[in-house]
Amino acid sequence: MGNSNAAAAACCTLLLLLFSVGAGAAGVPALLVFGDSLVDDGNNNALPSTLAKANYFPYGLDFLGGEATGRFCNGKTVIDALCDLFGLEYLPPFTSTGQDGGASSLLGGVNYASAAGGILDETGQHLGERFSLSQQVVNLETNLDTIRSSSQLTIGYEQFLARSIAVMVLGSNDYINNYLLTPLYDSADKYTPEEFADLLINHYTRQILALYSVGVKKFLLAGVGPLGCIPCMRAFNQGQCVDRVNQMVGFFNQGLRSLVDQLNADHPDAAFTFGNTYDAIQDMIDNPNKYGFTVTDSGCCGLGQNRGQITCLPLLQPCGNRDQYLFWDAYHPTQAANLLLHRGPSTARRKMSTLSISNNWPISSSTSY
Repeated sequence: MGNSNAAAAACCTLLLLLFSVGAGAAGVPALLVFGDSLVDDGNNNALPSTLAKANYFPYGLDFLGGEATGRFCNGKTVIDALCDLFGLEYLPPFTSTGQDGGASSLLGGVNYASAAGGILDETGQHLGERFSLSQQVVNLETNLDTIRSSSQLTIGYEQFLARSIAVMVLGSNDYINNYLLTPLYDSADKYTPEEFADLLINHYTRQILALYSVGVKKFLLAGVGPLGCIPCMRAFNQGQCVDRVNQMVGFFNQGLRSLVDQLNADHPDAAFTFGNTYDAIQDMIDNPNKYGFTVTDSGCCGLGQNRGQITCLPLLQPCGNRDQYLFWDAYHPTQAANLLLHRGPSTARRKMSTLSISNNWPISSSTSY
């Protein structure tokens, strides 16, 4: 999402998803990531006209070698944490593989996520080039022939896709960079919050089924977190959460949860899991000491009220105690928040220990923590 992603979805979205698949990772050959700046690891670096980039210091300050790779974080994203867990190399961004990229760069997975991208094609268009969800799915399809014909596949092509996990982290931009951004977008004039959520779910469903139709069978579908509580929202509401925004995303999350149930009923050969992002991130805000945080209402790098009125600019000096911050900038989580994936809440750890990934990926549609 570039300068407009919801950190709320970040930490907890994949926190939940990781808990649901954390054990028995040996059966996962690849991650296929679709999303926005919460999980973009450099795709937007290759898009010359976009304003949604994080390829400058202090982004990447705590990443390997202190390099600003295009991740909207001071260090590792949640996808990096997933790769660590599954024993996979960090995923190449799609734009680094090229449409005819060699198979060796694809077989551990690819990151198709794009900052400022959304479920709707028009979302984020004021920020310039970006890959919407529909384009991200097209980008995957350009890689499939290379994967199919690879002599380096150790399992069959169909098995490769069926065992891989599609991680989908979307929806926040459709609010921050569309519905809530009047007068640049007219969606709030055309749709009630309930109608807009339905519109998003309908578009989302088509792209999920497009992935299913090419052979993807395992899906981690992240809900949207409490967007009204991220620093950029608090900054313009006297430091307080914006309740009406949280209510709006609640309609989307309800729709996504229902969609997951329906998809599991309609496609018994696949597995769809909903990540209850909202409740998880809210718990981090309400109980920061449990997670080692001292600041959950402000960004570590930014300017103005709650360090959320202007997000992290080039060469801006971040806070010194960033491991104690939930949010890195006005929208995104810190590495410390992302790395909570490895030690999350005790209840989640207990549930995680009872799950495993086999060829059938036995995770129920109601999985949420």
